[in-house]
Amino acid sequence: MIVTDTTSGKSHQVKIEPVESGDYKNITKGRYFFDWAEEKDWEIYKLRIIDSRDILGLVSFERIPAEWRIHIRLLSVSKENKGSAKKYKHITGNLITYVSKIAIKEYAELACVSLKPKEIIAQHYIDKYGMNITGMTLSVEIIEIMNLINTYDHD
Repeated sequence: MIVTDTTSGKSHQVKIEPVESGDYKNITKGRYFFDWAEEKDWEIYKLRIIDSRDILGLVSFERIPAEWRIHIRLLSVSKENKGSAKKYKHITGNLITYVSKIAIKEYAELACVSLKPKEIIAQHYIDKYGMNITGMTLSVEIIEIMNLINTYDHD
């Protein structure tokens, strides 16, 4: 998986790994928009460029085996990577793809990944990531998951 520097066009390989307890001192609401310590009861992963400790994005999620689904509870990029003036692109796509790969590993062809976006960004998730409206949530299933993997997983 890679992120691309929007100024230089240079690609950087990234690593997605679990958040460690020492990370919370650097994961501030001012930079990541939410109090991520409130998500400690769930699985939380961070995205960083290989050879850098700087966290560019975060995702928390819960597994719902009875529904063959993983629900993304919270997803955020760092402040400097939000909007049209972002430093790196593909952070969100990589995080959604990473969770989708976990869903396939857990639930095979029945895999589903859902999230409940803020209304203002819902159309962006539909247009950019191929998410479908499923009641109060948006979701991707196997066809959309494979499209995400083909787009974002360069490993």
